[in-house]
Amino acid sequence: MIPFNKPYLTGNETKYIEEAVRSGKISGNGMFTQRCQQFFEQRYGFKKCLLTTSCTDALEMAAILCDIQPGDEVIIPSYTFVSTALAFVRQGAKIVFADSMANHPNIDADKIEALITSRTKVIVPVHYAGVACDMDKIMALADKYNLLVVEDAAQAIDSPLNPPKGDLKNSNSLDKTQQISDTSSSSSSSSLNPPSGGRGAFLGSIGSLSAFSFHETKNIISGEGGMLAINDERFIHRAEIIWEKGTNRAEFFRGEVNKYGWVDTGSSFLPSEIIAAFLWAQIENLDDIQQRRKALWQMYYDGLKPLAEKGYFKLPEIPDYATNNAHMFYLVCRSLEERTALIAHLRRNDILSVFHYLSLHSSDYYRDKHDGRKLPNCDHFADCLVRLPMFYELKEEEVEKIVLYINDLYS
Repeated sequence: MIPFNKPYLTGNETKYIEEAVRSGKISGNGMFTQRCQQFFEQRYGFKKCLLTTSCTDALEMAAILCDIQPGDEVIIPSYTFVSTALAFVRQGAKIVFADSMANHPNIDADKIEALITSRTKVIVPVHYAGVACDMDKIMALADKYNLLVVEDAAQAIDSPLNPPKGDLKNSNSLDKTQQISDTSSSSSSSSLNPPSGGRGAFLGSIGSLSAFSFHETKNIISGEGGMLAINDERFIHRAEIIWEKGTNRAEFFRGEVNKYGWVDTGSSFLPSEIIAAFLWAQIENLDDIQQRRKALWQMYYDGLKPLAEKGYFKLPEIPDYATNNAHMFYLVCRSLEERTALIAHLRRNDILSVFHYLSLHSSDYYRDKHDGRKLPNCDHFADCLVRLPMFYELKEEEVEKIVLYINDLYS
């Protein structure tokens, strides 16, 4: 059986876990946590990073930092994982669901403005499959209406916006630190968000806050685990307090205060050093992992393009403002029945493929709270999108086998 996913071990995970144990500090915010956070800050240009126990917790921290109050409205795509909405619901927000683009699962930026009211506080773009939403349009709306932007970048590690034509920066270069923009695209002084990084900026570095996932299905992993990235310095001090159970403990350990105590709301959002040590081993191999995943993604694309050109299904589309971090490879079938047949056909041939999200606006929990608008593009992707196996150790001959069996179904 070719699995849908197989967690990749670089070989140093257990070594670093042992180092963490021998250090005498495994409770969190130790040497591996700080090493990981500094790496992400330097490579992607985040003002501050805080590792978390999950991406869900990172989103929950973001919701607290946005000062969400009961009745505040938050705009998110319906085609996303429940955590995107749940973090804000827990703070009392009303979720206003937006439809996807017709040709991509990402939120349709052209449909957001009609959803903005006097109660709107936050827009949460979700970069599906590591491919950027139209952040130029979203940030322009945020500036126009004085809204915060929280990027759900769970799938978007190491994925920059595409530099404009004529820019010598190469979006596929392994020297990603050279791609951080000079913030030439500035917002108004009254904006709630930091100046936009512009083309070439990494996803997660554009809104005020962003959340990443290191779940075992992601490009780099720590089993569970996530990260809050902070791009607006106004949030850094409070974020550390929320992260440390509502205390100023981080300041105490830096010698900035002579004692620490309970000063704000918060929770135990920081992961143990065991998780951070595992993640550090993955980070060391990030470039190799990304190169391998991109090669596999391209094999799928090239092998399945002839069938897509005949109209049997659609391949992933990458807008000109985006790049591809090869988080996943998916097909969009013509109907639910065809997707069901494809999944069953692959399974009969020992290949595990899966569908993805169900639209949140029609979920059992939120159906009665939704305003009744039809979101046809979200529902289309919920019915028709299928994800193919994608992981570091997937062999070229296995990709060829998958492509062959898909061809067999349509021949």
